[in-house]
Amino acid sequence: MEYTSDSSDGETSYRIVDLSYLLLDPDAIDHNLKDYLEKDSKKPAENVEKLILHHNQLRVIPRNLVKFTNVQVLDVSNNGLASLPDIFRHCRLTNLVAKNNLLKNDSLPKEFSECVQLKELNLSGNRIQRFPEQIFSFPNLRFLYLGGNGMENISKDVWKLKQLLVLSVGANEITDVPASVGQLKQLQALVLSDNKIESLPANIASLNNLKSLFLHRNRLRTLPPEIIALKNLNELSLRENPLVVRFVSDMSYHPASLLELSARAIKLHNVDVKPAEVPYTLYRYLNSAHRCVNPHCKGVYFDNRIEHIKFVDFCGKYRIPLLQYLCSSKCASSEEDEIVSPSRTYLMKKVLLG
Repeated sequence: MEYTSDSSDGETSYRIVDLSYLLLDPDAIDHNLKDYLEKDSKKPAENVEKLILHHNQLRVIPRNLVKFTNVQVLDVSNNGLASLPDIFRHCRLTNLVAKNNLLKNDSLPKEFSECVQLKELNLSGNRIQRFPEQIFSFPNLRFLYLGGNGMENISKDVWKLKQLLVLSVGANEITDVPASVGQLKQLQALVLSDNKIESLPANIASLNNLKSLFLHRNRLRTLPPEIIALKNLNELSLRENPLVVRFVSDMSYHPASLLELSARAIKLHNVDVKPAEVPYTLYRYLNSAHRCVNPHCKGVYFDNRIEHIKFVDFCGKYRIPLLQYLCSSKCASSEEDEIVSPSRTYLMKKVLLG
């Protein structure tokens, strides 16, 4: 058991109780917490702000836990927890982490007590197959993690969580993203990876504060053209979607041959070469040079090139992936048709290719 003291007046004020990795059952946890509940205890329960109980054997919440009414952070991850009672009736939590347990939809209470203080809720790695509507009892929730549950949907009422900064629902069975997600105006990160999503709603472009959008390993064949409006987006993951997989499946890069290197050097330095001055194979090879597609680059390539994808405007209606060839991996492509601003061009390309 670990206690962390924090007091400005010299008196001990125990704020953290850490009982993690001890493989304790609920009765053993209750016994360890009993010292805090005794009258005239030197470690009073009302001073405890953080309870760390992960990696134990808690199929149910210990009885004494609800008596720690000032606890703000509770971590009961990796416990085999099979039910989660309405602990918010007793404890005004700001953070609840209950990931990697055995929780199902019917093992949650029909509704939680409204808790305006709760900022983070992590129920990832459980068995919650339907979006838990009870979450709407937390109007000021900022961080919501529901990944790895086999969940089949995102509630259309998700717009009620107006303060969300992070919505993480990756590694589920989601096929459809409701348009109401576009109403989460504060959202900065949206994790939809490892699902079965075939399309995105156009109003995702309303997420003006979105910085990270993770869409890898889905079934996307197109992106809504409105996505170009996401000016703050600097992280977009699309790998292993039909949208890009056909472009990257055969990509490879081999070291340049001596012939390639020689020809590049001649072209880059504008050396005036006559047929008799170099081998005929090299002289003929010089005629097959290709200019780098980056208009700001003077480089050339012959057989060896760098391949990458960028999104280009097609007739002003669609943005489609286009395979491009660059002379070097250090070369940046044309910026005018990129999906993001020039300062983030290289980062975006790297993420697109996974």
